[in-house]
This record gives sequence, structure tokens and C-alpha cells, in this order.
Amino acid sequence: MLSLDLVWDDLPRRRDSSRQMSPLTQPPILTWQIAQALLHQFQQGKERAEVSLDLGISTCQVSLQPQGVLLPDGQQLDWEVLRQIGENQTTCYRIEQNIPHPLRLIGQSSDLTIGLMPTNAAPALLLGGLPMHRIKDIDPWQDTQRKLKAAGGAYGAILDTATGLGYTAIQAAKTAQEVMTIEIEPAVIEIARQNPWSKELFENPRIRLVIGDVFEVIQDLPGNHFSLILHDPPTFSLAGELYSSEFYRHCVRVLRERGRMFHYIGDLQSKMGAGLLRGVIRRLLEAGFSRVIRKPQAFGVLAIK
Repeated sequence: MLSLDLVWDDLPRRRDSSRQMSPLTQPPILTWQIAQALLHQFQQGKERAEVSLDLGISTCQVSLQPQGVLLPDGQQLDWEVLRQIGENQTTCYRIEQNIPHPLRLIGQSSDLTIGLMPTNAAPALLLGGLPMHRIKDIDPWQDTQRKLKAAGGAYGAILDTATGLGYTAIQAAKTAQEVMTIEIEPAVIEIARQNPWSKELFENPRIRLVIGDVFEVIQDLPGNHFSLILHDPPTFSLAGELYSSEFYRHCVRVLRERGRMFHYIGDLQSKMGAGLLRGVIRRLLEAGFSRVIRKPQAFGVLAIK
């Protein structure tokens, strides 16, 4: 019997940011939803099933055989492995050489585990076991659309301060002239490279991906350049400097006149969100923004220069 705990990951624990990134590859990816669906259809006596092996981007036919599932690329997984995958609702598995490998890495800038969590649509980024996207009654792709709508749309030059899986940069690039997106953690980019929903992050010529600490990178960016900043930082406990007056002053400096910054905070109605909101608004105004508008549907605020 194959134990999924023993198939921890053959990806490196840490990644040297000076090394060239590996090419974008897309082996089959399985989630608990797909595993449970295959088990159910096999129990119903079906011999074939139509499923998605790229997290919902497309579908394909797989063969349901007595010994297991035969994938289109010739790989095979036995039913016990499918049962184990079906019990883990927080992990996506890439399939290589008939073995499921959890899409997880240990960070370079921290020792936190970074992974890909399945949803009913675009997967969420997990950082230290916590989802970095909204997943309750919404999926990460829809959440990104709400942020862009709250920001008033993306036009001209855009600064995305925390790349993550690239959803913000990808959607902003549909209408913006250029998007600079900054990510401090190389392991997050490695996870994104294996996420089919992140493909355009690496292929869209309007997107410039920078690996670095945005708190430092922004200090070297030209003034009065960006029309919009999309600021969706990690939690305050993980990256308090990205909620600081000093960082906000740099945001004001790089924005054009009447430029905007959408700042994700969290549920503004929650006790934690409301407490954080007061300090964020005060520091944004002290930094030089002329006004700050609450955007509760998007879990953030819009600051106007």
C-alpha cells in the first residue's frame, strides 16, 4: 500500500533565487474532488469517466479499470491511492511516474510550508496551512475580480505588490498597459508554475515578474509612474512592514496624480478586520493619500492620491 505521507515531495526544500526557473510543465493534477468522483463512478460500474486533470481548465476521458484509473498519458493509479487522495481536502497532487506528489514546498524566505489548495475553481495558495485567498462562498478568481472592480478597473501601469499565484497580475493585464508584480518568496513562484490557472503569469508579455522584497523594491521605482497599486499583503503578523506608514509613503510617491491603491485588509465587519482597518486608514492618510474609501464587498479600502 502506498502511503501519501511518504511521497512528501521530490521538489527541493529551498530554492536559490539566482538559479534559472524550470520550464513550465503541466503533468496531470488530481484533487480530492476528482478522486472521490472517480471512486463513485467506478462503484457505479462505469468504465470511463470525464474529469479535469488541470484543476478545471479542461476535461478529458480516463479509463476506470479493476486495478485502478488509467490516465490519458498512460499513467495509472490504484484505487487505494485514489481513496487516500480523496481524504485530503487541502492538497493538490501532480502525478508523475504513477505516483502522486503533493504540490508543497518549504519557503526560502521563511520555513513555512507553501502549497496549492483545491477549490471548486481556481486553487488557493496555502502559507503555513492558512489560505491566502478568500474561499468561503467565493473562489480566488472571483475574489480577484471583486478587488479589481473595487479599484475602479486596471488601466495604464499597474503595480501588484504580492504576486502569489498571479491571479491579480493576470486579470489586471487584460486591460492594463503593463503590470509589474513582485513576489518575495521563490517557492511561491515554483508552486505557481505548476498551477494551470497561473500560466499567463509567465507567458503574457505585459506582465513583468520581479522576485524581491516589495518593501525594498518600491524604494527604487520611479515616482509618479503607476496608475494603480493592488496591495494584497500577507497578514499583519507575517508582514507588518507592508502596513507601515513608511511603505505607504513610497506607494504615494510612485503613484501618478489621482492614482489609486486598493488595499486588501480582510472582512471589515469582523472584530480583527475592524481593528486593523482603523490603523490602516489613519496611516494611509498620514502618508499622503487624500482620501480612503471603504470597500466592504472586496474586503478592503481604496486610497486616492
